[in-house]
This record gives sequence, C-alpha cells and structure tokens, in this order.
Amino acid sequence: MCGRFVTSIDAALEREFHLTRGWVQFFTRYNVAPTQAVPVVTLRDGQRAGEMMRFGLIPFFAKGEPGAYSTINARIETLRTSPAWRGPWKRAQRCLVIATGFYEWQTQGGGKQPWFIHCADQETFAFAGLWDSSTPPGGEPILSCAIITLPASPLMAQIHNTKLREPAILRRDQHETWLGGSPEEAFACLQPYPDELLSAWPVSRKVNSPANDDPSLIEAVG
Repeated sequence: MCGRFVTSIDAALEREFHLTRGWVQFFTRYNVAPTQAVPVVTLRDGQRAGEMMRFGLIPFFAKGEPGAYSTINARIETLRTSPAWRGPWKRAQRCLVIATGFYEWQTQGGGKQPWFIHCADQETFAFAGLWDSSTPPGGEPILSCAIITLPASPLMAQIHNTKLREPAILRRDQHETWLGGSPEEAFACLQPYPDELLSAWPVSRKVNSPANDDPSLIEAVG
C-alpha cells in the first residue's frame, strides 16, 4: 500500500505538466496522509488541469460518505471489478497524483522502520491514480482519488516486507497515455518502476505522526 508521501507543486511544475488550469497555491508537504487534500492532474474535455482532491476515494454512489474500508489504494488485481474502482475506470477518470517521494514501513522484530523512497531519474513524479466525484445530500461534490498499487518488486519487497505492495509510478512518457489513452493502453502502463531507478533509505519514526511535517522527515538515519 501507499498511505504517506511527499509532494511539492510550483509554477515550473505547472509548465512541465502542460496545464491549462493550474493549482490555486504552491506548497511543499513532507507527510501527506489519508483524507488530506493532495495535488492531482486530470484530463477534462481534452484539457489538463491541476486540482486538489481528497486522498481516499469516495465512490459516486456513496453520496459523499466515506466507507468503512480504506480507499486510499486501488489494487491492480481488482481495478476493473471492485465496486469502488470499476466506475472510475470505465469512465476513464484517471489522474496523475503528484509526488516527490513516499514512505513505506519495514517490519523489524517487534517494530516497524519507516523508509523514504524516491525516483533517481525524476525529481517530481506521478503515481497512477483514479478519481471520482460524490455528492452528499444537499451538499457540494467531493472530489477524491486513490493511488493504484502493484505487487512489490524485489527492492520494494525487502522494504515493504509485510504487505509486499508498491505504488504504480509512471514514467514521464506515460503521462499522456495514462490520462487519455484507451483502457488497454492505460492498463499497460501499470508496471513496477525499475529498482535501479529507485533510491531508498531509513528515516526517523517521527513520520509515524501526520502532525509532523518538515524536511527532517526525509533525512536518512543510521
């Protein structure tokens, strides 16, 4: 699974992602957690837009009410069949979830050691995501998203050694296909990121609390 990550958006990133409409404000966050608003890129009417969405997808049929089960991650195995994911998938509601790195926890004896992982070849990258819109009775639509996960690669299996999962990270040349390609073309983008292009190191357990959010969280510890 992928439940915590680092993200940063600025004017240069808006240009890099060729956005017609950018984000309202720029920021850097070092400990994004479920239910918080995260930056995504969507394709609407042929135009790329930067939007903020709730991390944890609320299906359109849920009438704006989060369910009892976690919906931060959509497993590739059930992407096209699960009630939560098949609607967004059929409607091509795919998005790019912007990140500069993410955290996973390694089980060690009786405890868990957090690790920070990022792409050696992409300072800012995109997770493959799905989004949906759900409207509570008498309220405004809630836009929300989920990150797609895959079986772990050898490197990620050593780090995330209990769940054995990893987020689907897209190459830059896959962004257009993921957003606007056919379902078959988009599904083919969902491959483990090459281990040789990932860097990872253990970090402070301060990251365990979403209340902590500063650059020290991504610094390596002994």
